Amino acid sequence: MGNILVVAEHFKGKLRKASLNAIGAAQQVKARAGGEVVALVLGKGTAAVTQEVASRGVAKVLEADADALASPLAETYAQVIAQAVQASGATYVVAAATNFGKDILPRVAGKLGAGLASDIVGLAGEGANVLFKRPMWAGNAIATVEVATPVKVVTIRPTDFPEAVPSGSAPVEKLAVDPTSPKTKFLQFQEVKSERPELTEASVVVAGGRGTKGDFKPIEALADLLGAAIGASRAVVDAGWQPNDMQVGQTGKVVAPKLYIAAGISGAIQHLAGMKGSKTIVAINKDPEAPIFQVADYGLVADLFKALPELTEEIRKVKG
Repeated sequence: MGNILVVAEHFKGKLRKASLNAIGAAQQVKARAGGEVVALVLGKGTAAVTQEVASRGVAKVLEADADALASPLAETYAQVIAQAVQASGATYVVAAATNFGKDILPRVAGKLGAGLASDIVGLAGEGANVLFKRPMWAGNAIATVEVATPVKVVTIRPTDFPEAVPSGSAPVEKLAVDPTSPKTKFLQFQEVKSERPELTEASVVVAGGRGTKGDFKPIEALADLLGAAIGASRAVVDAGWQPNDMQVGQTGKVVAPKLYIAAGISGAIQHLAGMKGSKTIVAINKDPEAPIFQVADYGLVADLFKALPELTEEIRKVKG
């Protein structure tokens, strides 16, 4: 019986919400396979993040705080994660399927000679035979896969696992690190700055599609009033109307906010794969046959350029 090692992701001294879901997934693996959940925090100046992770129901936190880890280079981080697997006695390595997880975990699997199951949405099986469910064909099919290697590396879709809740305070153990000199070098981080919430962590998302014809002013006005993030369909991004970091869908970002408002989005399966886990979906489209209405909780057949300003005005009245 081995342990489950969760790789925590953080940015600017704050733990990423997706890592709470990764801990939640690891706790589900523990319930099926046994062992203990051990968290790993890598970086420089990680004390605050480590303490938050320690309060989320893990058995222990390994803290790798070193100058060499100040920048999240996959080459360097993979070395330390592989070292932490040995130190923790882990047979499962879990991280969220974010850009961070997708970049680093495959390299970890390569170093460990381990099988990798990516973008997991659920679990099956018990004991040594825990199986992993992952979407295929834009979520139209769910495959149940087995990882047969002694160590199993897994990235989970954050929207499909619960956040780990606060529970006690786990001990923290310093992990001495001495990674070899990497062949890659960190030059700079170019951040897309916005006063709006981050798309994958927002509780409300207002998204626009081809029906906007590139005019996102009604989308932006409603989003600003609701304190929402802004999303876009692939058609919008491909047309160059909005940057690709706003794309929601199979080849973009997967979101599951409390409220998702889709305006001028037809609802192709690739887009639905990225947002159908939202708690409440509101769709506005001129086409009454648009597929988006099949997953929407509330649908309005209307021109978004008329409906959104009216909706924005009414919400403004209610908010005073």
